[in-house]
Amino acid sequence: MRLYVAAAMLVLLCSPPAFAADLPGAWVEFRSDGALDVRAIVPPGANCPAIIADGAALAVAPRDAPDSAYPVQVCAARAPMGARQISVAGLPAPTLPKAIRRIVILGDSGCRLKGKAVQACNDPAGWPFATVARLAASRHPDLVIHVGDYHYRESACPDGDTGCVGSPFGDNWPVWKADFFDPAAPLLAAAPWVMVRGNHELCNRGGHGWFRLLDPHPPAACTATTEPYALTIDRQNMLVFDSADADDETVDPAKVPVFREQFQTLLMQAKPSAWLLTHRPVWAIAQGRVPPGAITNITEQAAIRGLVPAALDMVISGHIHDFGVYEYGPGRPLQLVTGEGGDTDDATTQPPHAGWEVDGQQLRKGYAMQGYGFLVLDRAGAGWVGHVVGLDNNLVARCEFRGRAGSCKPLKH
Repeated sequence: MRLYVAAAMLVLLCSPPAFAADLPGAWVEFRSDGALDVRAIVPPGANCPAIIADGAALAVAPRDAPDSAYPVQVCAARAPMGARQISVAGLPAPTLPKAIRRIVILGDSGCRLKGKAVQACNDPAGWPFATVARLAASRHPDLVIHVGDYHYRESACPDGDTGCVGSPFGDNWPVWKADFFDPAAPLLAAAPWVMVRGNHELCNRGGHGWFRLLDPHPPAACTATTEPYALTIDRQNMLVFDSADADDETVDPAKVPVFREQFQTLLMQAKPSAWLLTHRPVWAIAQGRVPPGAITNITEQAAIRGLVPAALDMVISGHIHDFGVYEYGPGRPLQLVTGEGGDTDDATTQPPHAGWEVDGQQLRKGYAMQGYGFLVLDRAGAGWVGHVVGLDNNLVARCEFRGRAGSCKPLKH
């Protein structure tokens, strides 16, 4: 039996040997109540595994019932964030260190199959998420943050396309296994995870799988929005906001009040140097767009306007398939984008420039780069030093983040 671990919820795969090569093992992710959740996928009828934290047996229960699309069952157990030792069926699982010094951030990791947009899911060069996950695991993070969009295989592979032949598609277990659990295995085993919902996890896309497998809230049917929540991990305050259903280019007057009320509740929990984790960027430049007329998520902008506390330093997002940093000065939080985990490399063709206006405020300086990879953040005093890591495992950019200030520069090899 293989054991794979992710953030703050740890559950184990307990299944007969016939299932061991087909199902992933356990992972750990953060729950919305701030505890760790231990989760594992087992075949129908199998017993949930024994999970022990610091010598005490935890209550383990199924999250769902198997059906035709998901003929597997997810077991889950709540563990204290401060647990020093966790085991699943006798096997050790990762826990959080007392001090969080290294964080890996990535997003937009699945293989795109939708209509005419076809990615070579069978080619590691055409869809490199497995490489990204393996290299990120080799950096030995204390915590992993995925900023959303795990599920991408929505349409059948076109006839005769060898790059994706045989790929599953739709909102079902084979797709989630292929798009996320199989390639993410080494990184799931490396550290606990914070899971952020993306627009690909909406109910008309991969949302039913999201709610069964990864949603950090108590078990529930798929809904368009979920309640935001706050985490404090070591010294870092993180505010997690579900922006999956926030339209990018139009404002639905029925949605803005819902998101605004959620932002009000969430942002009141901000502590000094807080981060807002949300899939859709609030103040970045949309893909392929340059001013004039550059827009990002105008629904979030309308909802959050006038509510941003001084304690909020940075917004961390995906959605745009590149790496980008947008600094507006002390009057607005830094916007960080790290959406280069595996989906098609089709992001901004021109880096952001000082003076560009986004939602009524000029950009003081910006940085963006294309290419697959992930971000490693290392704590440096009161701030963080970041490195963008490419598919050759080289450091391709170095960044410094302190308060609402951020700067990046490319690194030569």
